[in-house]
Amino acid sequence: MATSVQRSLKIVVPEAPPRPSGRSGVTTPAVRVRGLSRRFGDREVLKDLDVDIAPGEFVALLGASGCGKSTLLRILADLDREIEGDVEVPVRRAVAFQAPRLMPWKTVWRNVVLGLPGRPDRARAFAALEEVGISHRADQWPKVLSGGEAQRTSLARALVREPDLLLLDEPFAALDALTRIKAQDLVGELWQRHGCAILLVTHDVEEAVLLADRVLVMKDGVIAHEERIDLPRPRDVADPDFARIRGTLLDWLGVRHGKQHDA
Repeated sequence: MATSVQRSLKIVVPEAPPRPSGRSGVTTPAVRVRGLSRRFGDREVLKDLDVDIAPGEFVALLGASGCGKSTLLRILADLDREIEGDVEVPVRRAVAFQAPRLMPWKTVWRNVVLGLPGRPDRARAFAALEEVGISHRADQWPKVLSGGEAQRTSLARALVREPDLLLLDEPFAALDALTRIKAQDLVGELWQRHGCAILLVTHDVEEAVLLADRVLVMKDGVIAHEERIDLPRPRDVADPDFARIRGTLLDWLGVRHGKQHDA
């Protein structure tokens, strides 16, 4: 008997909506995912997933390893098309991964504009590097950069593309504690300045609460919990409300007091 095969479907909007001046009252999503499924052999990693991200919204995605977080991010980045379902994303989007992925045979500024159309524009690269605080490294080789400087270069490479959607796949995971705090502060400042939508994949609950407007907890390929973070910025980890939200998310992740919720 012949079997029917559902063809993978990916829809990219022809032009992203203009960035809003504020983050309230926005109804048209920058990202719209409906009925998204992704299989690797017999294993279904994403299961009929629905997700919206508003223009200018900062969303953090938490979950255990293997739950589907990075798979979703790769699909939104158009790095994985073997899907079923509908995915709408802005044309202008950029990705920063845990590893900076710099080309060692190109100087820092040339890494920043790598892949952009036209001739390499040093002034444009320099402006992006200045924004992340390492313009003095523009003519250096990647091998002389510290881990924090390499990650800042990766962020500059994303920002120079003027994205409407910035996808961050655990970009601070390999940094030491102090450098990580500085990098988190930098991303928060850049988001406020540029107003693009951000999806941050992370294992760090505190990081998610510090940075995001909304936190999604993924379990077994579905969104098990959504937490809106209404705390004023800048946020204080010593704030009792911060601790309460962090505790709720830890509970949903099953890592506090042995308590777990059903997905």
